[in-house]
Amino acid sequence: MDTDLAASGRPPRPLTGRRVAVYLGAFFTLVIGVNGIMMKLAVDTLPGTVVDSAYRASLAYNGEIAAAQAQAARAWRVAAHVERGADSRASVRIEARDGADLPVSGLVVSARLARPTDRRDDRPVRLAERDIGIYRGEAADVPPGQWDLVIEAERGGDRVYLSRNRVVLP
Repeated sequence: MDTDLAASGRPPRPLTGRRVAVYLGAFFTLVIGVNGIMMKLAVDTLPGTVVDSAYRASLAYNGEIAAAQAQAARAWRVAAHVERGADSRASVRIEARDGADLPVSGLVVSARLARPTDRRDDRPVRLAERDIGIYRGEAADVPPGQWDLVIEAERGGDRVYLSRNRVVLP
């Protein structure tokens, strides 16, 4: 006696070519669908590139080395302090002093709180010179965590200072 017939009371369905084609079609539809969803999620969460053109960045490399050497020769000391308030606003205070320990005034200073992992979360900080050599500003909606404080100072349209410092905001 056939056990399949005895258990269900009806004969088993035969495995036909049409049934195999339906099973294969359903399997590949499922695999392609899951791959499509995973690709969409990967592209949507891609943080982007660090530089837009690696070729142009490589051409500017010697200029960056010269700018770093000129910055080191100026012997400036730039102290930065970042504080995050309960309202998620971050206040930034930057004090710039030259090699003779005199305040450096008249700079156009910009800062950016940059996420180390995702450029899309960067927060610009508007800075203004509040006192001689002291620049202050705020950034809104800054969540806690690790950030890079990127400071750039310009004088006469030329960048005279650049630094990147890791900070952890509670």
